[in-house]
Amino acid sequence: MDIHCIEPAKCDDNTATAKSRKYAWIVFALTFGLLLSDYMSRQVLNAVFPLLKQAWGLSDTQLGSLSGVVALMVGLLTFPLSVLADRWGRVRSLVLMATLWSLATLGCAIATNYGEMLVARACVGLGEAAYGSVGIALILSIFPAHLRSTLTGAFMAGGAFGSVLGMALGGFVAMHFGWRASFAAMAIFGIVLVIVYRLTVSDKRIAARYGDAQPATRQADGIRTSLRALLAGLFSTVSVVCAYVGSGLQLFIMGAVIAWMPSFLNRYYAMPADKAAAGAAVFVLLGGIGMVACGVVTDKICRNAPSRKWITALAYCLISIVLLSIGFRVAPGALQLVLLGAGILVVAGTSGPAGAMVANLTPSTIHASAFATLTLANNLLGLAPGPLVTGAIADRIGLLGALQVIPLVGVAAMVAFALGRARYARDLDKIDALRGRASEQQATEISR
Repeated sequence: MDIHCIEPAKCDDNTATAKSRKYAWIVFALTFGLLLSDYMSRQVLNAVFPLLKQAWGLSDTQLGSLSGVVALMVGLLTFPLSVLADRWGRVRSLVLMATLWSLATLGCAIATNYGEMLVARACVGLGEAAYGSVGIALILSIFPAHLRSTLTGAFMAGGAFGSVLGMALGGFVAMHFGWRASFAAMAIFGIVLVIVYRLTVSDKRIAARYGDAQPATRQADGIRTSLRALLAGLFSTVSVVCAYVGSGLQLFIMGAVIAWMPSFLNRYYAMPADKAAAGAAVFVLLGGIGMVACGVVTDKICRNAPSRKWITALAYCLISIVLLSIGFRVAPGALQLVLLGAGILVVAGTSGPAGAMVANLTPSTIHASAFATLTLANNLLGLAPGPLVTGAIADRIGLLGALQVIPLVGVAAMVAFALGRARYARDLDKIDALRGRASEQQATEISR
């Protein structure tokens, strides 16, 4: 017996808790690593556009379709595949998805024409469709609730980091070994991670260590798996709908600014295309870092008062509106770049608080489906229309004028978050009452 342990039972509990915490971080690291692989496989195509165009004589429309088909598959399949993952098992689903997109990326490396490449890219989208929603649902199920903003922000930031890595490494490999090697390198990275993940993480291990972390095997909280009950759980309160909408509207700004930043630097700073792209990558990294940092700050501020997460979301919206609006109005120069960088640092800071609110306001049994719904809102309300609407406005009043207007969308996001905050306490009471009745019904059925 440990001579320092006065109470052996308590020491055993502390040791078990420490081991569970360590394993949780291992699961997070591996799941985050696969998220990097996800976006690296998706964005490596952008790095080889010129080489692919030269090799096959593709039009810009064809090149655009190779990129767009991934987003199309993700948009169409995120929700149904996340629902299946909640029922089938999250870890098994993640391994299957990562295997599929890695093999599909390898298929891109050996494609011999546009048609084969298009099919391979569609399969990449099929594999990636539900990874983000299922991955964050798994992560949140094995960590304490007070870390939800940090974990959500950090996990979602992986998309920005993976995009930059995919473009940077893909371009480097393509310049030295050819465009096929770029796809092959991303595929090999993904396959190696899948093997490590499969050997380290499983649904049984998660369930054994964290009890209810794998709800696919049980009907917790009295939630049935019918479509009607699922939709009722996803949209049960005004607050959770406000979290979906507010997050999506705020990411409208992020998507628009990031997409048009290379053109902005090219037109107003006379940067050549390659330097403008490199400069824009720095802003993408700032956005990713900000998502992590804002999540950490939110959890520290709100540890003893979870309802304050709505306040932090409102603060991030307001700060980004002010910084970006002023930034795009001052003269080009160092001050402008600093203001824009600071604005982008906080513009997606709402991702962590919004994700935490969605987790708090939906049953754990359907968290993958809930985060799929959040992903849909982020894409349909934000990331997809942001660049398009900005371009349409730019055709009328110029790119600079459009970028001066776009930050004002944050006002609508603030309205959504403010309404969610006003209803939050009432909605939590409603959810607690429903859970209490469901527990009573379960107890009655068991006694029978």
